[in-house]
Amino acid sequence: MLKKISFSIVFFLLFSSFVFSQTKVSGVVIDKKNQPVSYANIVFKGSNEGTVSDENGKFYLESTKNYTTLVVAFVGFTTKDVDLEKLVTYNMKVVLNEEEMLQEVVIYKGKTSKKNNPALDILRKIWERKRKNGLRMFDQYQYEKYEKVEFDLNTIDSAFMKQKIFKGMEFVFNKVDTSKVTGKTYLPIFINESMYDVYGDNKLKKEKSIIKANKNSGLGNGDGVNTFIKDLYNDYNIYNNHLTFFDKSFTSPLSTTGIDVYNYVLRDSSFIDNKWCYNIVFYPRRKNELTFKGDFWVNDSTYAIKTINMAVSKSANINWVKDIYIEQEFEVVNDSVFLLTRDYMMSDFAINKKEESKGVYGKRTTLVRNHKFNEVKPDKFYKEEVNFIDNAVYTKSDEYWEENRFEKLNKDEIGVYKMLDTLKTVKKFKQMYNLVTILGSGYIQKGNIDFGPIFSTFGYNVVEGIRVRVGGRTYFGPNDKWRFQGYTAYGFDDNKFKYGLSGKWMVDSKRRIIVEAGNRRDVEQIGASLTTTNDVLGRSFASSALFASGNNGKLTNINLTMASVEIEPIKNLIFKTGFSYRTLESASPTFSLDYYSDDTYTTTKSEVKQSEVNLQVEYTPGRKTVGYGVERLNVDSPYSRFFVNYSQGFKGLIDSDFDYSKLQLYYKQPITIGPLGRTNLTMELGKTFGQVPLGLMSVIPGNQTYFIIGNTFNNLNFYEFVSDEYATLQWDHNFQGRLLSRIPLMRKLNWREIIGVRGVYGSISNENQLINASGLVYKAPKQPYWEYSVGIGNIFKVFRIDASWRGNYRDIPGTNNFTIKGEFGFYF
Repeated sequence: MLKKISFSIVFFLLFSSFVFSQTKVSGVVIDKKNQPVSYANIVFKGSNEGTVSDENGKFYLESTKNYTTLVVAFVGFTTKDVDLEKLVTYNMKVVLNEEEMLQEVVIYKGKTSKKNNPALDILRKIWERKRKNGLRMFDQYQYEKYEKVEFDLNTIDSAFMKQKIFKGMEFVFNKVDTSKVTGKTYLPIFINESMYDVYGDNKLKKEKSIIKANKNSGLGNGDGVNTFIKDLYNDYNIYNNHLTFFDKSFTSPLSTTGIDVYNYVLRDSSFIDNKWCYNIVFYPRRKNELTFKGDFWVNDSTYAIKTINMAVSKSANINWVKDIYIEQEFEVVNDSVFLLTRDYMMSDFAINKKEESKGVYGKRTTLVRNHKFNEVKPDKFYKEEVNFIDNAVYTKSDEYWEENRFEKLNKDEIGVYKMLDTLKTVKKFKQMYNLVTILGSGYIQKGNIDFGPIFSTFGYNVVEGIRVRVGGRTYFGPNDKWRFQGYTAYGFDDNKFKYGLSGKWMVDSKRRIIVEAGNRRDVEQIGASLTTTNDVLGRSFASSALFASGNNGKLTNINLTMASVEIEPIKNLIFKTGFSYRTLESASPTFSLDYYSDDTYTTTKSEVKQSEVNLQVEYTPGRKTVGYGVERLNVDSPYSRFFVNYSQGFKGLIDSDFDYSKLQLYYKQPITIGPLGRTNLTMELGKTFGQVPLGLMSVIPGNQTYFIIGNTFNNLNFYEFVSDEYATLQWDHNFQGRLLSRIPLMRKLNWREIIGVRGVYGSISNENQLINASGLVYKAPKQPYWEYSVGIGNIFKVFRIDASWRGNYRDIPGTNNFTIKGEFGFYF
């Protein structure tokens, strides 16, 4: 402990040139029994600058002003004034005494009363007025917005700086500073600045942001970093019942359901900007739930929030994030209008939540000014652009930024731009950065060629045995208008080479008109997906899973040639049409695609040749993307997907065998149910009109791997059910640990509960039964098949395991009535 104190003092002395006179205090609040006092209120006397202790009673507080007294208070205890002998005081211990009253002793520990609580009376007034506060008071609004996002390495100590990995890069530590929120040292490594004009119409329920300028410097500006920043950019409104951060739904302290998950205490009242305001402290009723601790000041007449400070409780069931801290300030425009003018959010990303663990701060500061109201814009103004491209936005001069920034950069931030530019010239750093880039993207970049994806290098199936794959793509930058990619693979059992080649070109950037063509010869498990795809380089995980149950020998040699054109006339609405020609034949001597090719059902053919024209419509409302090139990345946020595919086969065209029509529909709807987690509903419908063999039938997707594969049935074997008409419905729900967090012995594990049900109905026409010569007995789920599952996620933060049972068809030999599937993944 003394060593940590000495390092803190050393850092303070080293970097005092960057810090003006400041008061810094850290410590722990305990009671007379040496037990921590959680969520105690700590403020500098005579100010509104304060914080709330965490579950373990620990706190950190700093100010740019000089203070000599700290006030520590909590209901049920006597408020204590603590004299500060020095401007910087670390690791202090504050002991609170239980408060005694003349007639009785009133002690509030843990949960506060829901009755006769003045804080709750004020909270109900906030609920009544929340639709009448802020921007919602006006039909239309507009304002200017400035956003600054910064990433910092934190918990920098001397041992860390002396590591051999930093040899030759020691100069970067000249920019180490101390966080005003946590008191930890940090080193800035990335800054991104943006300015916007924002327009909104409450009648139309639409909002549009137009970016005016963007500047960044740091360890990279590629797709991965921009996607991460976009996630931090998620807008939120503290008046909403639930706030979404990192794909998790937190209960807002102003939620109408907040009484059930928070304790509220009316602590103080005071004038702020000539407005009388109440100060309410809030903290969680239970651990491990997605909640905050903090306080807010609320006006006594409008019941509008003036300031709010809140931090996610450390016990919250969220991975890789140790802290989330939020500050918001609202300005009084006139007697009744409070508008958000400043929003600060800080996240501490770390492997674990131990106090000493090192991590990365993600900090976002948003400033708002120049509000205007009730200036009507036409409806077409709010139409979202399909592909915004304005390179001038990214090339604004330093003079432009000096003149237009809402607030000046501090000395550290100015120095970061120069320091990071220098860092990029260091050979050792470039090697480290390249390694991280490879692991993140899956590609090894050499000039303008990327080799990979490296995670698809090895595979296995019964036909090919061990499979080795090598691939690559052109890559001049994330916003390339054209891209060529390909791969070759070799199976050590079938001794055959496979390959795939694909090229795509965006000929019109504004409407995203993309032309694509390609060819692939490979071995594939076509019984693992219902909805048809002509993706040349796409290949199901089921085709070459290293571990599988049962015999995965029902594989097909596929030779696919395709050409297509697509257009996105409206944001997230894509029309695509194309032509494909494929040949299909069995890749295994134990599996057959044979069919009768004559009317007497005596002559068989083993190869299917088929020409096809298709038309696809895809609509994904709410989808957010990064980049404007021929390929874009999706931001990791839930969105609906509606997909329709119509295919027409032509007999005789390029020696094609069959004439048919196929119609398929896919719909997926994620639903976030506040603190109860997220539900996903998926439906697939399809019908084939005309006579087709097994290779062109709709195979109900089974899963014989030991891993979870989306849109498949865990307990079905490949080709167990086939159909030419089908309907599937899948439902799964992730409680995000809501249930297990109520069980004391399970609480600390932070496991998450998942349940699911899947069902399918299908049928086969007589004409398709008649031409079957494959030896496979067609079986369709005319009596709907269903299965159900229970799973536990977040095991060691990265693993999920599901147990799945058949609901019916339990007496079929060679099938699994019960199975276990697993999945690895990194999720918040």
